[in-house]
Amino acid sequence: MGGNRYMEEKRAMYASPKSKRKVYLIAGAAAAAVLVIVIALGVYFGVVKKNHDSSTVSDVASGNSSDSGSSSSSGSSGSTQTKLAVTGGDGSKVTLEDGSTFTYSNSFGGTWYWDINDPFNNGARAQSWSPALNATFNYGVDRIRGVNLGGWLTVEPVIHASTRTLAPALFEPYVNNTVPAVDEWTLSQNMAADTSKGGLSQLETHYQTFITEQDFAQIAGAGLNYVRIALPFWAIETRGSEPFLEGTAWKYFLKAIQWARKYGIRINLDYHALPGSQNGWNHSGKLGSINMLMGPMGLANAQRSLDHIRIIAEFVSQPEYSSVVTMFGITNEPQASAIGNAQVEAFYLQAYEVVRKASGVGAGNGPIVSFHDAFLSRSDWAGFLPGADRISLDSHPYLCFSTQSSAPISSYATTPCTAWGADVNSSMSNFGLTQAGEFSNAVTDCGLWVNGVGQGIRYEGTYVADPSFKSVGSCDSWTDWQAYDQSTKDAIKQFALASMDALQNWFFWTWKIGNSSVTGIVESPAWSYQLGLEQGWMPTDPREADGTCGNSSPWTPPLADNQLGNDKSASIAASVSASYPWPPSTIIGGGVPSRLPTYTPTGAIPTLSVATFTQSGVKATTTPSPGDGWENASDTAGLMVNIATCSYLDPWIGTTVDPPSPLCSSSSKRREPVLEYREPMITAMPVL
Repeated sequence: MGGNRYMEEKRAMYASPKSKRKVYLIAGAAAAAVLVIVIALGVYFGVVKKNHDSSTVSDVASGNSSDSGSSSSSGSSGSTQTKLAVTGGDGSKVTLEDGSTFTYSNSFGGTWYWDINDPFNNGARAQSWSPALNATFNYGVDRIRGVNLGGWLTVEPVIHASTRTLAPALFEPYVNNTVPAVDEWTLSQNMAADTSKGGLSQLETHYQTFITEQDFAQIAGAGLNYVRIALPFWAIETRGSEPFLEGTAWKYFLKAIQWARKYGIRINLDYHALPGSQNGWNHSGKLGSINMLMGPMGLANAQRSLDHIRIIAEFVSQPEYSSVVTMFGITNEPQASAIGNAQVEAFYLQAYEVVRKASGVGAGNGPIVSFHDAFLSRSDWAGFLPGADRISLDSHPYLCFSTQSSAPISSYATTPCTAWGADVNSSMSNFGLTQAGEFSNAVTDCGLWVNGVGQGIRYEGTYVADPSFKSVGSCDSWTDWQAYDQSTKDAIKQFALASMDALQNWFFWTWKIGNSSVTGIVESPAWSYQLGLEQGWMPTDPREADGTCGNSSPWTPPLADNQLGNDKSASIAASVSASYPWPPSTIIGGGVPSRLPTYTPTGAIPTLSVATFTQSGVKATTTPSPGDGWENASDTAGLMVNIATCSYLDPWIGTTVDPPSPLCSSSSKRREPVLEYREPMITAMPVL
């Protein structure tokens, strides 16, 4: 691989509906049979079809019923049951789990579907131009137009200056404490101690309220067909004294799958925070040092991370979920400049093999495996893992974290086109499916806590991590969105359109930003798609972006058969795999693997819980199978856990401590990792 490039990166931070009844008209039928038909049609037109456009219902019903997963029908719901519409389009009434309702707004021909007796039905469609979940998404032809649900299940300060229903804010009450809340680690510690406000249950309140079903409905109505959801390792398990709220985020990810299925939206699940941290930034769980694949505990943390990837892959590869969770980002933003290119590559191959062992090969067998570019250039990844089944390259192009300029947003009208367009075309040819897992409208780093709590702002010359950034001016003109005139809004929209067209397949960061509990408004407007829609600087139809850059040398589809899942025998040649040995020959900051603590696969695997469904006023009359959480029954290895006769360090210890010595002995007692608070030190960004 080639050299590092400057990090263009943020730093801180759903078998169609089953036909309801089949009516067979037989000449000379008895009057009783006719009566049955009349009653059946009456129920259909009076209940199911009420509030729904007939063409919309027909469109949804045209899907392949074999894709409705494991659900089955076992009779009527009884005279006392509440009868709800199960599908609809624009203007239809949607009933939520708690029985409340809202009117669905989708002018793009999108149709929702939800029936508690058929909960794995994949007939919903986000828009007329986006394939229903039971249809093939033709990557390279059908464009990914998505948003991140940033800060929901992995919290970040920039997202959470406040939330809609949390008052005061998540972070703000604790930023001046002895151990200030600067990441989810310290936030969790502070919340746990704050029993008067509910302790760690505050986080579950956040999960319940920050993103809801109506957000998914609005996302489909905004012309978007994908969401990217950041999931941390503590959604699966925690160890030792790790302070995170264990397992709860997974419960809400299951809700996300249900809601995405209902509105025809696909999910890119992003493994966002790995044990020990893969980049040392706050959104990895703990601000400070890199301990995943780096340092004396780097290999052990990598083993644990691969276990989590395996557990997630086994779950989402089940047929009940695989049509919804169609992409799996196996590690968010590992910093190759610190960890090492070869080490990242070797880890990626291991992660790919883990996913494909769970899923199998070919379209419909588990998700696309997405690799972040690790802050290398897209061209550095050309030809990576040739022959692999359905992989994607994820880049996060940002303009706002490098040189700061007071030039107006209008001067950036074509910048995304020139900066990214040709590179994306080349990557689509030389790697395969290339997408931007994150980008925003920001061209400066202005905004509350964009760089992290207490880290200052480059634009204003207060950036703590690098004092060489001198003040350009006040951020007020960039953040005071209430004062934007029409020309400013038009210029932001132009920048957004150019970004979307240049990147081709994209996920805007992020869907929403919470209001500040101090000012009561969004303080980082360049990062909120929802606010941009409300205020007129984001396109109401993202297809408007197509052609903005006037692409003179476009990449021409299709992708190769293995990249689309059309090659059921796709494989990586043994000679290729051999060039990425595991474990790597050395762990930077740790040494040779033989000298480092490692785990052994003898623990019990924490299989993830499966979906359950409720509907206020409705009793299910079928018992659909939700799966058992594990797709490949032959994958029987245990969880990586401590070896009783070996010594271990704090998994978050950093890179300046030597490995234990002696590492293992027949007489040594097992040492449990001790996790202690250390003042975080920001991992420096690489230079040009």
